[in-house]
Amino acid sequence: MSLLEVDNVTLKFGGVTAVDHVSFEVEEGEVFALVGPNGAGKSTLFNLVSRFYDPVEGDIRFRGESLLKRKAHEVAACGIARTFQNIELFEHASVLQNLLVGRHTHRATNLVSELLFLPSVRKAERAHREAVEKVIDFLDLQAFRDKTIAGLPYGVRKVVEMGRALALEPKLLLLDEPASGLSTEETQDVAFWIEDIKTQMGVTVLMVEHDMHPSRRSATG
Repeated sequence: MSLLEVDNVTLKFGGVTAVDHVSFEVEEGEVFALVGPNGAGKSTLFNLVSRFYDPVEGDIRFRGESLLKRKAHEVAACGIARTFQNIELFEHASVLQNLLVGRHTHRATNLVSELLFLPSVRKAERAHREAVEKVIDFLDLQAFRDKTIAGLPYGVRKVVEMGRALALEPKLLLLDEPASGLSTEETQDVAFWIEDIKTQMGVTVLMVEHDMHPSRRSATG
């Protein structure tokens, strides 16, 4: 059984067909790339997997279970995290605070215990902080930990958004054009991190890109 199965999926907006009978499978432990020109529907496929859209035909299965049974806010709890083509960060919060947002699916405390700041809450907060610090170290973000997002270069913001997704500890990471707008050197860094995400973290990666590396499986979409 594949980790992710997109089976004959079609999406239409009015009379326009945005995704037309697309099928592919992503195996656990691989980097799978969706390659195609702008407007081909690659990001739309991400939005289907994220449950922002409902297909008019077909099914999307994650670990054998149909994601169509899930609402958008439930997808992250299944083990799927994503980045966006346009960076979606809290600009007036720090890098650390943005990464802590990625821990929301792991919160098991309730409002009362948090208001009273019980020992269980303190223990959970330490665990979340330790998890985020590991991501900061992994992505070499130590120098930016306490910096506000609004004051950071574009390339660093892209890395922070990737870090926030990794803080969720996903089984599947969706990267929507992770190298767009980056310099050649920054793009190379992203390529190394993606490989390390797969090999060191054991996270499967599904990504949208324009340049296809010959060692990666891909589907034109």
